[in-house]
Amino acid sequence: MSETTDILDKPLIDPLSWASPPAKPQEYYDTIKQKFAEQRDLRLDYRPEGTGQYTSELTGTLAKYEDDPYGGALKPREPISDTVECLFIGGGFSALLTSARLREYGVESIRIVERGADVGGTWYWNRYPGIACDVPSYDYLPLLDEMGYVPKSRFAKGDEIFAHCQAIAEKYDLYKLAVFQTTVTSTVWDAEEGLWHITTDRGDHMRAQFVICANGTLAKPKLTRIAGMETFQGHSFHTSRWDYAYTKDDLSGLKDKVVGIIGTGATAVQAVPALGAMAKELYVFQRTPSSIDIQDDHPTDPDWARQLKPGWQAQRRAHMRKVMDPQLTEEQQALRAALPREERIRRQENANIDYVMRIHKRIDEVVKDKATAEALKPWYMFMCKRPCFHNEYLPTFNRPSVHLVDTHGKGITEITAAGPVFEGKQYELDLLIYATGFEVASITRSGVRAAWT
Repeated sequence: MSETTDILDKPLIDPLSWASPPAKPQEYYDTIKQKFAEQRDLRLDYRPEGTGQYTSELTGTLAKYEDDPYGGALKPREPISDTVECLFIGGGFSALLTSARLREYGVESIRIVERGADVGGTWYWNRYPGIACDVPSYDYLPLLDEMGYVPKSRFAKGDEIFAHCQAIAEKYDLYKLAVFQTTVTSTVWDAEEGLWHITTDRGDHMRAQFVICANGTLAKPKLTRIAGMETFQGHSFHTSRWDYAYTKDDLSGLKDKVVGIIGTGATAVQAVPALGAMAKELYVFQRTPSSIDIQDDHPTDPDWARQLKPGWQAQRRAHMRKVMDPQLTEEQQALRAALPREERIRRQENANIDYVMRIHKRIDEVVKDKATAEALKPWYMFMCKRPCFHNEYLPTFNRPSVHLVDTHGKGITEITAAGPVFEGKQYELDLLIYATGFEVASITRSGVRAAWT
């Protein structure tokens, strides 16, 4: 096996697709593009408020959805008032990798401020069943060469990634630089001092020459605003705050439970197979289906791992960049120059549609119930939503205990004490899981949170 084993020989859609004429008549592609547009407009009409349909301000009755089920009680400490050279907001990959590099360059004056009770960021908060990285872990995990570590499989599981984060913090002695269970509340620049003033919800007042926002986008849960959600009398939680006290580690607590999950994005795609295997019944509430392709996962070949030489991860990443951004031959350069821009775009769109139709074909081959198969088909260009790769998600819908509730782009708009309601039908649940994603926002210089719209 070569040192570039498991790197895609070619992207899912050839970046040079413009160089070849389409495989089918243009009318075929235009008909599909029209359906794409209709499905897009349908969802825009149902939800004209856009991102306003979500909330990440989880207070009052919603505060429980942001509580940390992993870190235990708040650990008491005295407020901190000191000055450092570099302060990181967040303790995930970005902070760990950058802090490690700073350590290598001799920078010792570092502070990491993390909301959770440990390092890991995304991989601290997200511990739902089935969690794994969905890109090759040999490329995704940071500092593999430096740590002398090779992931156990092509797509590492969440607990392995979390343990890797902890190992980085131990190796580079970052734990003594970190404060946990602490949220930054403001960052204010003092031009006269040439320092940032940072305050937190623990009464800290720190100063730093540099502040690095490393807080990521997959840690703070958001919920869809659904009328009556606070009235639900069953158990409920967000996927990033998984309640294993209720489900049990092996999900055996769900054997006699009717479970519902709202959302069919990347998180749900990984969690649904485990839920479907253990729950008495599972209802999957879908607004827009994800694009699901095959995941070519396998254990790491120990012989290949033993033969790796220093620099192997950097070499893999360099190879990937070449694959994704190939150099044009003289013939290809001439063809590109000769083709009008509109024609190149048209050919690229057609290649995208060919790929999506292959996804449709796989759904028809895997899912036995024709109506369910049709509802699981994505009608949008590849990459309009985050693509997913999983081998068990689609087959899960062949279980008689698993039911897809397709809302035809509307989403669930009402929840009662018993559970969600759609088109007048009440779905009575013991457990309702929100797989509704995360807040994507930025922190301004004044500490004001600026949401993306």
